[in-house]
Amino acid sequence: MGVQIITDKSILITGGTGSFGRKFTEIMLREYHPKKLIIFSRDELKQFEMSQIYSDREYACIRYFIGDVRDKDRLLRAMTGVDIVVHAAALKQVPACEYNPFEAIQTNIIGAKNVIDSAIDCKVQKTIMVSTDKAVNPINLYGATKLCAEKIFIQGNSYSGAKGTCFSCSRYGNVVGSRGSVIPLFLKQRHNGCITITDQRMTRFWITLEQGVRFVIRCIEGMHGGEVFVPKIPSMRIMDLAKVVAPECKMQFVGIRPGEKVHESLISEDEARSTLEFHDMYVIQPVLSWWGANNWVGGSPLHEGFRYTSDTNSWWLTEDELKRVVSDVEEKKEAYDQPFGD
Repeated sequence: MGVQIITDKSILITGGTGSFGRKFTEIMLREYHPKKLIIFSRDELKQFEMSQIYSDREYACIRYFIGDVRDKDRLLRAMTGVDIVVHAAALKQVPACEYNPFEAIQTNIIGAKNVIDSAIDCKVQKTIMVSTDKAVNPINLYGATKLCAEKIFIQGNSYSGAKGTCFSCSRYGNVVGSRGSVIPLFLKQRHNGCITITDQRMTRFWITLEQGVRFVIRCIEGMHGGEVFVPKIPSMRIMDLAKVVAPECKMQFVGIRPGEKVHESLISEDEARSTLEFHDMYVIQPVLSWWGANNWVGGSPLHEGFRYTSDTNSWWLTEDELKRVVSDVEEKKEAYDQPFGD
């Protein structure tokens, strides 16, 4: 199914030199063979370094476009003739967004609007945004900007109409081993004999980078327009992880950081009323849908009061599974540490 839909299509990914974009590029080139794959990002050094791995000499379909999602004119030029857009560009660091709120809004919200407008004007078939659990009941600016981006992406369908560009979102939790995540931090700290923990009650959703990319590809295949797709993924307890990474180390509790939650949420209780459950994912349908997207079949409505949070999740990583996760992060650490990234 995926090969039929994506193979021989022209695809553009914003934020294409980030961790997600690199893995997406790897899978696209290896398995889907698109007609054209456009890597759209604003850092020439990251593009140069990425081109050393995926060169246009070896892969004739690949294109490197320097540009910023804040620049609509550049997006319009880049999207000419494009069939599918994956919008992964964003300012993601919570402290940086808090300290530079106007910059976060310009990139994460106005940038999303520019992607929507450009996709409609260029008659793109499908456009999907990569979102985060931080967008659910946000308590920091990063989460608030991603919530706004989700809202305008979903309602972008009302601008394109029933036969125009389809817009949807994929939303998932923390990516295992990504820059700034807790596993690389614990691995670094354990050499000093002490690891820092914000709150011993803390839980988080976990997904690997490859799982996240493959989930987005599946969403592209099945999207009707207007949905927020949420995968079923496991949770982990911070204390369980700490004991696996550094069982002999002293633990220092430093308190929750500003803008941080004890538990994360992927589906709120209010969203659950318009959500369908499938065997491996949830589909949040648009509440206001006048473009005819609410035609999902085969899913089950959720019970009253349902919420999908990291502490109430029924799927937890076991100690052995956590050990495998940590071992995998250690083995791939050099890949995560490459100079070009998010």
